[in-house]
Amino acid sequence: FGGAEHLIAQAQANPGCGFIGSDAFINGVAKALVSIDENKLDNVRLHFGDASALIDWLPAGALARIDLLYPDPWPKRRHWKRRFIQDEKLKRLARILKPGGELRFATDIADYAVYALARVLRSPDFTWTAERADDWRNALPDFSGTRYEAKAKREGRTPAYFIFRRV
Repeated sequence: FGGAEHLIAQAQANPGCGFIGSDAFINGVAKALVSIDENKLDNVRLHFGDASALIDWLPAGALARIDLLYPDPWPKRRHWKRRFIQDEKLKRLARILKPGGELRFATDIADYAVYALARVLRSPDFTWTAERADDWRNALPDFSGTRYEAKAKREGRTPAYFIFRRV
């Protein structure tokens, strides 16, 4: 969840919903904990570590939505196997999403957007909800923005936003 801006904004806007944030970096977790405390949020739980362990621990159909925002793009081709969006990982994400649930993905790296889109489109578990180009060019509904998104825009990179529905 990086700096947790989106996680905190979602938790504030939806006090009746529970949220789970996962991050493997202590600075991000610390920042999230400070915001959770300052905002007196009782609907957020944090997982410190690789999200893969959390995915395997959650029961089937546990989540209504997964927001994957600006994950590490692993830009070198030889490292692409480390990218979060992979065929096997999509099967695991589909397992924990309720039918009709959403996988939301944002990236500012064009080749990662193409890479991820190709993998999700060939997955039998997801459909892409876009009906026109603006559906992936405009920010996600109720997206509050992140510092990563702001940095990307400052540096001239155009974010892409995808919503995939669990079949």
